[in-house]
Amino acid sequence: MYYVYILLQNDGNLYKGSTDNLKQRIEEHNAGKVISTKHKRPLKLIHYEGYLFKEDAQRREKYLKTTEGRRFLRQQLKIFYIKYNIKSGEVA
Repeated sequence: MYYVYILLQNDGNLYKGSTDNLKQRIEEHNAGKVISTKHKRPLKLIHYEGYLFKEDAQRREKYLKTTEGRRFLRQQLKIFYIKYNIKSGEVA
């Protein structure tokens, strides 16, 4: 399986990535081994999706990084925004 995942960073922003080993990748993020999230720990996994094919996961990750994809995430994670008391424009 291949996964697309969303992490909540300590600055309130979302990190979007993809991997074929979700548990190991999250451990790498939290251990500071990923440059782009190293200084934004602790990280919290808030969403993931599974795909059979790597290309599908990569396409989804790319989409979620677009403006339209961010809008979709705001709608998809609506309860998350409410429970964490985050205004929809704060997390991109």
